[in-house]
Amino acid sequence: MVETTGGEPGDGAAEVLDRPLPDGVRRRVVQLVSDGFGSLTVGELPVQLRQYARFAPNRRVKFAGNAMAAALETDPLFRQRIGEKLREAQPELTGALDSGSPPPAADPLDVAAAAYVLRPLGWGKLVTAAGEEAQRADAERADDENRAELERLRAELDRAREHTRAETERLRAELESARKEAESLHRKLRAALSDVKRGEAALRKAHGEIEAVRAEGQAQVSAAESETRRVKARLGESEAALEAARRAAREGRSVEDMRVRLLLDTLLDATQGLRRELALPPVSVRPAETVDAVEPGRMSPKDIAARALSENDPQVLDQLLALPQAHLVVDGYNVTKTGYPHMPLEKQRLRLLGQLSQLAAQSGAEVTCVFDGAELAAPVLLAPPRGVRVLFSKPGVTADELIRQLVRAEPPGRPVIVASTDREVADGVARAGARPVASAMLLKRLSRA
Repeated sequence: MVETTGGEPGDGAAEVLDRPLPDGVRRRVVQLVSDGFGSLTVGELPVQLRQYARFAPNRRVKFAGNAMAAALETDPLFRQRIGEKLREAQPELTGALDSGSPPPAADPLDVAAAAYVLRPLGWGKLVTAAGEEAQRADAERADDENRAELERLRAELDRAREHTRAETERLRAELESARKEAESLHRKLRAALSDVKRGEAALRKAHGEIEAVRAEGQAQVSAAESETRRVKARLGESEAALEAARRAAREGRSVEDMRVRLLLDTLLDATQGLRRELALPPVSVRPAETVDAVEPGRMSPKDIAARALSENDPQVLDQLLALPQAHLVVDGYNVTKTGYPHMPLEKQRLRLLGQLSQLAAQSGAEVTCVFDGAELAAPVLLAPPRGVRVLFSKPGVTADELIRQLVRAEPPGRPVIVASTDREVADGVARAGARPVASAMLLKRLSRA
C-alpha cells in the first residue's frame, strides 16, 4: 500500500512506500542512478558518493549500489538531478509518466524504476504494481522451471529405468555364462583329479620297479666284490712267485755284479783324482734338493774346492771363471750400490760395464749384467761393451726374477756364477744349481784388474 504524508494533494513527493522496494525495481533504480552518475560533476554528487566518481559503471553498480540507493532516497536534490538525466535519456517514458498514462507495452520494472526516481503523482502504486507483476513473473518463471525440471527428472527416471532393465538383462546373461563356466571348470577339475589318481598309481609302480632294480644292483655289487677279492688273492700269489724268481736271478748274477762293481769303483777313484786336480767344488745338487722345500742356512766355504781360500778371496772367482764354459751373471745395481752408491745411476752402469769388459777379456768367460728396469726414468741408449751382455728387466719384472730366469735357462752341469749380495737371489740361484758369490768379491776382483 502507499501512504501519503501532509503534502499538497496531487504532489507525488509526499507519497511513501509501506514495504521495502522490490528487488527487481531496486536493481533498475540503481542502474538508472549509475547511468546518470557519470555525467554529473564531483560537486553535484552527494558527499558519500564522491569516492565512486572515477569507478566504471559496472564497478560502480557492484560496490556503490547501496550508497546510491540510500542517497537517492534521502537527497531530493540528487534525486532531481538523476531525474533530469533520465528525462534526457528516456523522454518518451518520462513524458508518459508525467501525463499519468505510462505506455502499456513498457517493461513494468522500467516504469516503476522511472516513477521511483521522478516521483510523479501515484508513483507508489506503479512501484507496488511493478513489484507484484515481477513476483507473478518470477512465480510463473519458477513454475515453468519446475515443470521443465519435472519433465527432465521424468525423462531421467525413464532413462534410469531403461538402463536398469538393460543392466539387469546383462547381469542375467553374465550370471548364466558364469554358471556354464563353473560347470565346465567342475568337469575339468574332476578330470584333473582322475589324472592325479592315475599319476599316483604310476608313481607307486615306478617306485616298486626302482626298488627291484636297486636290489638287483646290490646283488651285482656283492658278486663283484667277491670276484675282486678272488683276483687280489691271485695277484698276491703271482707277486710272491715273481719275487722268488727275481731272487733266484740275483743269486745267479752275483759273480757278474761283482765284476761290474769293481769297474765302477775304479772309475769313481779316477773321477775323484780329476776333481782334486781341477780343484772343482763338490756336487752342489742332490736328488733330495730337487724337492721344493725351505732349507736353513746357506752354502759354506767348503763348497768351493779343496784349497784353503776364504769365501771372499777373489781367487775363488778366478777359479770359477776358469771352468770350461763358465757363465758369470751380475746383479748390476746390487754391485754398483755396494761399491760406489753415491754416483749417479748412469755413471754407475758405465763404470761397472767397463770393468766387466776387461774381466771378460781376461777370463774368456761369458758375462751377463742385469739391471732393474724399474730404476729407469726413460729408455737407456747404451752400446754394450765388448764381451758383456746387458739386460734390463721388463715392466713388472724385477732384476732378481730375470736373474733366476737366466739361471733356469742354462743346461744342468754348466758352471754358472751369480754375483749378488741379495740373500734371496743367492739362495734362489743356489737351489737352481748356480754358484752365488758376494758383490764385494767381484768388486775386489775388478779393482785388481
